[in-house]
Amino acid sequence: MTFEINNRTYSLPPNPIAVICLDGCADEYLSTAMVLGKMPRLTEMIRHGWRGFARGALPSFTNVNNTSIVTGVSPRIHGICGNFFLNPETGEEVMMNGPEFRRCSTILTAAADAGRKVAFITAKEKLRTVLGDGVVERGGMVFSSEKINEARKETHGIDDAVAIIGKPQPEIYSGDASIYVLEAGAALAEQGVADFLFLSTTDFMQHKFAPDAPEILDFHEKIDAAIGRLLDAGCTVALTADHGMNAKNDAQGNPKVIFVESLLHEKFGENLRVICPITDPYVVHHGALGSLVMVHLDDVTQREQIATYLSGLDGITEVHTREQAVERLELAADRIGDLVVLSGRDVVAGKSPEHHDLSVLHGGLRSHGGRYEEMVPLIVSKPLTPALRRLAEGDPRNFDVFYFACNL
Repeated sequence: MTFEINNRTYSLPPNPIAVICLDGCADEYLSTAMVLGKMPRLTEMIRHGWRGFARGALPSFTNVNNTSIVTGVSPRIHGICGNFFLNPETGEEVMMNGPEFRRCSTILTAAADAGRKVAFITAKEKLRTVLGDGVVERGGMVFSSEKINEARKETHGIDDAVAIIGKPQPEIYSGDASIYVLEAGAALAEQGVADFLFLSTTDFMQHKFAPDAPEILDFHEKIDAAIGRLLDAGCTVALTADHGMNAKNDAQGNPKVIFVESLLHEKFGENLRVICPITDPYVVHHGALGSLVMVHLDDVTQREQIATYLSGLDGITEVHTREQAVERLELAADRIGDLVVLSGRDVVAGKSPEHHDLSVLHGGLRSHGGRYEEMVPLIVSKPLTPALRRLAEGDPRNFDVFYFACNL
């Protein structure tokens, strides 16, 4: 049996499918944990399946890439190009936290229409609201660990979701918020009430800890146990990430920030605005600082001069015009700035010192958003077919993950 969505055909094997998005999981997190023996089930899964790299969508942010994963297409098509954007019609900064901002349907609703029992479980409530529409109406389940106590049959497809694993609602700023997602997914697969699962975690731990920190090694040990349960329940498991994660600090451990709006106001005047599209409700993670910002100009005749100036700044690695960003970064023209600016591996870009509360950051800053967090792991539990191997040897994307899982 097959279904088609967004000009792509997916097969539906008889066994359950579980796709995992480990938020912020650069490959070195998994490599370190496996080398130290913390992830034996994932190691075994790779031995029987396949492990490689995939290129994510830019900006390398959560909403952008989770939307790509559940639609199978780039931001240029689905329209989610950040957590925030400047609405060109109103001039207001708008958070894209609802399905009305998405411009195509999801793999989840298509699978439900094809008869699968769909479950979408996420740590962050914002993803439930952006990506979960239409699933409950088709008999599926959609809920977040952040607000699992609010799950109701009529709105989330399930009553008393806490009873699934018998644990209370976790704190969103914790590793438990992610573990809860995978344990709930495993329980639903074990009970046979879901056979097409998308499980998306939060990156609080990756923002806080480097790959070799004891805390995150213990975290990945629990992730591994949940992956093992999914495998034991008969699931085909496919795992990827929405983005990687890097330290963005100087030698003293202080955040390395380029305040783009402040610099541009000083040199070119205040007839421009910088949007930080990483901004979301979870500022404790990153202080609204990432490695990509949008510059909106009142006077577009200044664009070339400003682009040249920004390109000369130490720490700025790429400056694209709107037209270039559409082609090179696969972004939607009406959801981005006149200039799209990316910073280096250890640098973040922001608006002004007054706009960002660095006091919420403890132990330095780890963040994402740019080119250096674009490459992520892609791991599947079964060997690749010849057609999938050709895809894997080319330019696989993290939003190919459902295609891999369905067509193994």
